[in-house]
Amino acid sequence: MARLIVPDVSYHASWLEGSAEFDGGRRDGGGADDWPLEELTDAATFGRFVRSLVEDALPESPRKPGYVPCTYLWIVDGDRFLGSLAIRHELNSFLFNEGGHIGYSVRPSARRRGHAAQALADALPVAKDLGISRALITCDEDNAGSRATIEKNGGVYEDTRNGKRRYWIDTAGQCAD
Repeated sequence: MARLIVPDVSYHASWLEGSAEFDGGRRDGGGADDWPLEELTDAATFGRFVRSLVEDALPESPRKPGYVPCTYLWIVDGDRFLGSLAIRHELNSFLFNEGGHIGYSVRPSARRRGHAAQALADALPVAKDLGISRALITCDEDNAGSRATIEKNGGVYEDTRNGKRRYWIDTAGQCAD
């Protein structure tokens, strides 16, 4: 059964396999934009990457201008990395209009099995514990799978901006285990 975990170096090989499946495409919620995949094959570099993901949740951690504190989580099933999820602690202008509080991606070979819907459901109590009472979740206008995932989790459509559908989910009723 898939679950969310804090990023962990023990998933190195599986993370590399899953990331390669994206074939250079965007991995929403992965936090790897500034880390070339070929460099992450090195165990020490991967360890620094994992540490940076974990530390990004701390308000005092250094980050690029325009970036906000973020809790990164991985979707795993046993020892297999399935995907990534990011909970942004606050919204800047870009996130309010297009990015949202929570972004996620599932490796192509694990899609259409409910992993994204379960990961989003499991992330909502974490968002609540971070002080997010209403989580904004967005998806591309033409992404029917993500749209269904958000709506399955109670997302209420507000509008579309720059090709991104914007949904709000009330986290008040969410409880962390």
